[in-house]
Amino acid sequence: MLAIPKRNKVFFLILISIFLFSCDENTEFNQYKSLENSSWKANENVVFDFVVKDTIQPKNLFINIRNNNEFEFSNLYIITNLKFPNGTEVVDTLQYQMADASGRFLGNGFTEIKDNKLFYKEHKIFPFSGDYQLSIKQAMRKNGEVNPIPFLKGITDVGLSIEKISK
Repeated sequence: MLAIPKRNKVFFLILISIFLFSCDENTEFNQYKSLENSSWKANENVVFDFVVKDTIQPKNLFINIRNNNEFEFSNLYIITNLKFPNGTEVVDTLQYQMADASGRFLGNGFTEIKDNKLFYKEHKIFPFSGDYQLSIKQAMRKNGEVNPIPFLKGITDVGLSIEKISK
């Protein structure tokens, strides 16, 4: 029989526990896209394709942002474009607070990587079943400038999660 060192047993136990507790029966969609060099290029769309089958039960949609210490701002502006199966598009400009007044990042995490679960749509009932697409791009600008920041440093991943609302 193969002997596994004790420290590896503990590691595997922790890994399995994280996996089991991270699986949530209310989560219908959860996907992340990594950004090259932890930098979000201006006008670079991060695109998520998902299928909606349930047009009755409301859902919460979250935009998930992972940032590291290279992120230089206390807030984040993004532009979203949600495309419906019937061709309708809904565009939103959103602002999220990423740090408190002292500059401490608000996300969860024990390392320099912070995971932010940000509300995008609350109690959303999708009107049509079918294929949807959400594109997200950063809209950060320096004060007094019109053009977006060419490379927004410190954003490592962008994600989308869709969760059923528990009754």
